[in-house]
Amino acid sequence: MRWAIRLSTAIVFVCSFVACGRKGPPLPPLVRVPAAPADFSVERRGADVRLQFTVPSVNADGSRPANIKRIDVYGFTGPFTANDEQLVKLGTRIASLPVKAPRNPDATTEADEPPEEPELEKDGLDQAAIVQLEDPLTPAAFQPIELPTKQRKTTVAAVVEPPLLAGPPSSVPWRIYVLFGLNKSGRKGPFSKRLIVPLVPAPDAPSTPQIAYDESTINVTWMPSPSAALIQPPATGDLLPARFIGMDTASYGYHVYDVSPPAAADTAKTKTPALATEVRLTDTPRSEPRYEDTRMVWGATRCYTVRTVETISGLPLLSEAPAPACVTLKDTFPPAMPKGLSAVSSEGAISLIWDPNAEKDLAGYLVLRGMTAGTLDPITPMPIQPTIFNDAVRTGAHYWYAVQAIDKAGNASPASDRVDETAR
Repeated sequence: MRWAIRLSTAIVFVCSFVACGRKGPPLPPLVRVPAAPADFSVERRGADVRLQFTVPSVNADGSRPANIKRIDVYGFTGPFTANDEQLVKLGTRIASLPVKAPRNPDATTEADEPPEEPELEKDGLDQAAIVQLEDPLTPAAFQPIELPTKQRKTTVAAVVEPPLLAGPPSSVPWRIYVLFGLNKSGRKGPFSKRLIVPLVPAPDAPSTPQIAYDESTINVTWMPSPSAALIQPPATGDLLPARFIGMDTASYGYHVYDVSPPAAADTAKTKTPALATEVRLTDTPRSEPRYEDTRMVWGATRCYTVRTVETISGLPLLSEAPAPACVTLKDTFPPAMPKGLSAVSSEGAISLIWDPNAEKDLAGYLVLRGMTAGTLDPITPMPIQPTIFNDAVRTGAHYWYAVQAIDKAGNASPASDRVDETAR
């Protein structure tokens, strides 16, 4: 009996730890938040900062669609030690952009499942859309914000720190940008990486570009920016090259942009924020004030502008853009003179043959004929494609011949070398 009591007591003791199969308290529902906005970039242009990013289309756990209602964008001028909470509390909200949220945020597809077409709200930015916006740098943006003496220990998002300056760090102030998404319940998702721009006077713009073109290339040139003028002329003769000691000097270059008017098909209205159709043509800043564009399309209108790029401590600072220069590409360039013309006589005919031209816009050839070598008239009313022609003439007739190449714009080449022949 005593053994039975001890056994029952042990059973009760074990059950108190394993709960004997009883259900525990219910788990809280899973709350999904959007992933951090990707492909985030900033670029200082004169008195404005252009920001670009991709709207999240997945949640932080990889499921999709993203449970996102809006994206908030913040700018902060102050110490890099500011934590996320201080960036939001003390910084300036530049934009709050609505996003097409899922109608049912709990209806998601996991990362390892086949994609499905999500049911999204009608208003707002498309998920996975590329967004551009600008932050005008007002005088308030140049005023640094002082942090409280006692800072709370909060996780700080990844920061892109500027390179260490050789001169005093206080001589180059910076502005920090960060953004994040919020779900339908208003809960923040992960912060994006932090990006910075220098808050110093922008360089002077170059001159309005000049445009010239030939059959294959558009040549864009401009006068250099006054900001890029050399402090000291290059070393010549006995003059030694200049070296700067104890300071990080700026370097200068140029970015070239296509600002051509959009085609009619591209002018449809869209809800996605987008800036002027400005396409940068240069991957890296050009050191020389010239650029060659080989995108030749006759009849197209090309417009160009240029910005000075001043690089400070590894970060680019762009000038304002001068007024663009435009040109409509007109084909006024004749084809090359046909070569290799020869004539072969036969009974009642003279056959001509010549080498083909290489122009891509060639429309054909005109055959010219005359009784003498002086004046030749076309005997083909329209350009012909073949590089062979059979001229039926009377027996014993003697003629002079030449050939002209004609392009699709109607430009005619010089006449080829003349040949003469007598029909048998």
